[in-house]
Amino acid sequence: MDKQKRVWMAVAALILIGIYFFPIWSISMEAPQYPEGIGMNITVDNIQGKQKNDLQNINGLNHYIGMKEINPDSIPELKVMPFIFGFLIISGLVIAGVGNEKWILYWLGIFALFAIAGLVDFYIWGYDYGHNLDPNAPIKVPGMTYQPPLLGSKQLLNINATSVPHIGFYISLLSMGIAGTVWWKSKQD
Repeated sequence: MDKQKRVWMAVAALILIGIYFFPIWSISMEAPQYPEGIGMNITVDNIQGKQKNDLQNINGLNHYIGMKEINPDSIPELKVMPFIFGFLIISGLVIAGVGNEKWILYWLGIFALFAIAGLVDFYIWGYDYGHNLDPNAPIKVPGMTYQPPLLGSKQLLNINATSVPHIGFYISLLSMGIAGTVWWKSKQD
C-alpha cells in the first residue's frame, strides 16, 4: 500500500473520533400533549433527551403504559461501545502504519459485524421495552405493544415515534467507505 493510501486509511480511522462527540441514533416523538415534540439521542456512551427534560418526560409517559424507565446507567452496551470504537480507531491506525491491504478487509469485516450486532441489540432493546410491560400500569390497552421502530416512523396510540440515524452513524459509514475505497484501490495496483 502506497503512502497516499496509508494516509487515507489513517483518515478512515481518525474520523471515528467524531463518534465521541455526536449522537449515533435519534428517536423523536410527537403527540398532542407535546406539540413541540420530545426525543432522545443515543450516543456512544449515553442516552440523553434532545431537550433538557425530554428523557424525564419520556420516562413519565412510559410509566403510564408500563414500560421500564430508560436509565443509561443500566444499559451495559453504553459502557462497552466507547472501547469498541477505540479498538477500531487504534487498529485502523495500525493497519495504516503497516500498510497491509488484507488487514483493511478484516477491519471492515469486524466493523460491519459490530454494526450489525449493534442494530440487532438495539432492536432487542426496543422489543424488550415495548413488550415487557408492567401488568399494574395505569393505562392498559389489550394487545397493544409499544416497541419503537428500529428505523422510520410508527404510531403508538397518540404518539408518532420516529427513529433515524444521527451524525455519528454517518461518520461510521464515511469511515467504512473510505477504508473500502482504500482496499479496492489497493487491489487495483
